[in-house]
Amino acid sequence: MYLEEFDRLVKIMSRLRKECPWDKEQTPQTLRQYILEEAYETVEMIDAENWPELRKELGDLLLQIVFQAEIARENDHFTLAEVIANINQKLIDRHPHVFGDTTADTAAAVKDNWEQIKLKSENRKSVLEGVPKTLNALLRAQRLQDKASQVGFDWDDAGAVLDKVQEEVQELKESSTPQEIEEEMGDVLFSLVNLCRFYKISAEDALRKTTDKFVTRFQYIEEKLAEGSRPLRGASLAEMEALWQEAKSLPDQNNK
Repeated sequence: MYLEEFDRLVKIMSRLRKECPWDKEQTPQTLRQYILEEAYETVEMIDAENWPELRKELGDLLLQIVFQAEIARENDHFTLAEVIANINQKLIDRHPHVFGDTTADTAAAVKDNWEQIKLKSENRKSVLEGVPKTLNALLRAQRLQDKASQVGFDWDDAGAVLDKVQEEVQELKESSTPQEIEEEMGDVLFSLVNLCRFYKISAEDALRKTTDKFVTRFQYIEEKLAEGSRPLRGASLAEMEALWQEAKSLPDQNNK
């Protein structure tokens, strides 16, 4: 059944490219923003564990893949079948412990095999290759640190990383010029990302959740002030702080 629906999607996309003025105008470049938007909306639904909406967002994300592949086919670059064949072969090649005779009993071993195979098969000159510069800074930093750790370039334990964080914070305190402050702030953030990696936490996920929590609590302040017909700009910092603490004490607010 799913193969029939997939084939139907491909045919619909092909027809839209021929008959819809908007779809006909699109290029790989104009569609870039939608790939990112749909990916982030998908992540948001995963975080919310909203399965009905996740189903829809995965469909939207799949549409972008089919859209790009259809444009590529029209320009004789490659076909959707080749895209699928490529990922099928990659999965087989990168999992010799499943499809071959290699042994990998742990997730860490599988990950190490994956990186080693990539280095050889893609003829990479550096273990750090393959991490797009277009990734957001937190995710890129963590992926690069992770790759470096695969070849032993790493701290001994989380305690050593925490010491490094404190060292970088001290250097930030001692900075004076805007350039120095920016550089040291970057070092602090990079060290914090490394600490997240040692605790097996995604720095991106951690910051996103904290940002969402900030939004929820700040909006609580806005709502409470609005109930009293108080303008936000007219409230004192002490009043807003009191409401912030009140928001923190509410279980439904605190866990968002």
